[in-house]
Amino acid sequence: MNASLTSLIDQRLAEIRQTGVWRTLHALRADGAYVTDCADGRRMLNFSGNDYLGLAATHRPNFSTEQWAHGSTSSALLTGYPEISLQLEEAIARSYGTEAALLFNSGYHMNTGIVPVLADAHTLIVADRLIHASMIDGIRLSGVPFERFRHNDYNHLESILRRKAADYPLIILMVESLYSMDGDTADLKTLVEIKNKYPQVMLYVDEAHAIGVRGKNGLGLAEETGTISSIDLLCGTFGKALASMGGYVACCSTVRDLLVNRCRPVIFSTALPPIVTAYTLAVWQMLPGMQNERLILEQRSSRLRQYLTDMSVEMPSQSHIVPWLIGDNDRAVQTATQLQRLGFYALPIRPPTVPRGTARLRFSITAATPVEGLIEAIGQINPPH
Repeated sequence: MNASLTSLIDQRLAEIRQTGVWRTLHALRADGAYVTDCADGRRMLNFSGNDYLGLAATHRPNFSTEQWAHGSTSSALLTGYPEISLQLEEAIARSYGTEAALLFNSGYHMNTGIVPVLADAHTLIVADRLIHASMIDGIRLSGVPFERFRHNDYNHLESILRRKAADYPLIILMVESLYSMDGDTADLKTLVEIKNKYPQVMLYVDEAHAIGVRGKNGLGLAEETGTISSIDLLCGTFGKALASMGGYVACCSTVRDLLVNRCRPVIFSTALPPIVTAYTLAVWQMLPGMQNERLILEQRSSRLRQYLTDMSVEMPSQSHIVPWLIGDNDRAVQTATQLQRLGFYALPIRPPTVPRGTARLRFSITAATPVEGLIEAIGQINPPH
């Protein structure tokens, strides 16, 4: 690059540093429920991963790789759609009782790909203010009007729908079932009640952090609340509790057909490797039998939530995602560093990932990570004020 371009980039990097949100890629080596810092060899219990059921930590299931190709080498519409992909989609649809399901390479592909296909100039999107960045990117890529309602404020949502419903033949209502930064949940029953008042509303629910860990069979908050049949686009990911890779949407067959024909991440991406899809199918079939892991996860999460509440920490969480709200960016970084020195890997979450002034440590509890040591370590650190 020439000197002027280098100077421009240096200026932008300096601005990032000044805001206190500088990020780096840090090499780690996984070791069961622990990670080891490749730079200094420090071994820490991992509270920043999303291995909620402990599958990655315990190396389950015992999966033979010999019969599966390691690469798909093509998009799904060419030669990248092996029979195992069809089997996984059929298993997902069967579990949910939906007509169909469709695989994506990641949750990000899923959330950026679906809405631009369904929305047109006569569509309005209404979304919770705290939905994931990938959902926001999908909205922006669609290029259609959108409004955001205050987080979990369904009176505000209804006021938007009353004001706008007559102007749009299609309204896509977008929420997460379990929010990734605060660990709180959407009221899916209330959302379904609101949806049923407006025939043109299509309900889109991302269960990324709930699949595997909520519901009798691990099918998410929609199963737990009995709302599966009322959700038009029921989305999830394999890269968290299922310890694999990819995403999916469970939907009607006509929506699947439209996505196959128009969804750019499906059409133009090399598909998931068969070995990954086969592993995911094996884990999916295990989910109903993992009630004990879900119980352990809830018990540990509840204990940490209560401990932080007793410390007078604001506690929005209703789940295994437990934030320690600190506020100041630098203090969040300092607190994370102190915990890492004590042997607990928890990273600071700062704006723009979370709203300004709400920097935090975000503890991801898993069935493989006991919390007693973490609680003791937190007790050694004076919470910033």
